[in-house]
This record gives sequence, structure tokens and C-alpha cells, in this order.
Amino acid sequence: MKKILNNSKFIVFLAIIGLMIDALFAFIWGIIKSVKLISIIMESYGQERLITIYFIQIMDSFLIAILLFIFSVSIYELFIGKLDLPEWMLSHSFEELKVKLSNVIVLVLVIKFVEKLVEWDNAKDTLMYAISVTLISAILLVLSNFSHKDKD
Repeated sequence: MKKILNNSKFIVFLAIIGLMIDALFAFIWGIIKSVKLISIIMESYGQERLITIYFIQIMDSFLIAILLFIFSVSIYELFIGKLDLPEWMLSHSFEELKVKLSNVIVLVLVIKFVEKLVEWDNAKDTLMYAISVTLISAILLVLSNFSHKDKD
């Protein structure tokens, strides 16, 4: 039974492979967005008013791709074995992974809010969106902070 349980850790390869595939497609998604943005810039001679938002969206895409990659290598290191990667890239516990995820969620929410802010169709809707983003971000940051304090 011990041997079966020890070898069952390799089931996480499914998660690792899935995350790596997702990371690959997220990187491709970012590259496609980059090519489209270059086309928009060239066609509009840099006059398109949403260029800055498009750049932010591209950074958001690559940020998600990098997070997926970091999660895959961290899960590998947690379950399978050591990797020769920089320490900042790895998480050594599920708590660290959750904190990284919550921080990225906050960043993505803020990016989405900035996109919404540029549209600014309805002031009341924008305000409600801002309040929602603020509440969710605050909750995630507080939970991350408590997670760090519990470890100390």
C-alpha cells in the first residue's frame, strides 16, 4: 500500500501537463494580440485612442501565461522533485501558491477595471464595478496577509 501511495504522486503530472499546455496557449494568445495591436497601430498611425488599453490587455495575457507556468513548475517541485529554476519562480507550499494566485487575481481585476473605466458608458455602473473590484481585492489581500501571518 505504501508503494502505491508513494507512486500516486505521479497523478499530478496530469495537472502539470494541463497547466503547461494552458501556459503555452496563453503565450500564443498574447502573441496573437500583440500582432493585432501592431496592425492597429500601423493602420491608425498610432491615433487609435485605445492603444494603451490594448497594451495593458496584452500584459494581462502574458501575466496569466506566466502564472500558469509558475504554477506548473511549482506543483512539479512540490510533488515530484527539485528543479533548477530561480527561487522567486517557485512556490514551496500551497499557501505560497494561493497567495500568488490571489495577487494575480487582484491585478487582473484592476486591469479589467481600467478597461471599463476607459469605456465609461454609465457612471453608476462604473462606480458599482469599482466598489466590487475594491471589495474583492481587499478580501483577497487580507486573506493573503493572514496566510503569511499564520506561517510565521
